[in-house]
Amino acid sequence: MIPDLISPGQQTLTYATEADLLNIALFGKTAKEWRDQNPNIKGNMRDEATIQQLIVLSNLESMNAELIKQGLLQDQRLIMLNKMAIDQMTSILDSSSIKQIDKL
Repeated sequence: MIPDLISPGQQTLTYATEADLLNIALFGKTAKEWRDQNPNIKGNMRDEATIQQLIVLSNLESMNAELIKQGLLQDQRLIMLNKMAIDQMTSILDSSSIKQIDKL
């Protein structure tokens, strides 16, 4: 559930849309790649995302807008957003585990 670091190959690619930039930062693939891998699932990868992933995605959208205002290039933003996604997913999942233990 925690995203992997972006590979050097992914870092060098220019992605067509900002939505796919965010998809790659969080899910590790473009919407088209996800559709190709999941031909029997209706909808899209965001429809299949967990609530935790959707929260992080919302945060990444806001942060990406700020990074664009700062003039960062897309490849720079991808690396930063991916690291943020990893940090946030790790934090959310760790806090979820703690809440489950506290309920016992």
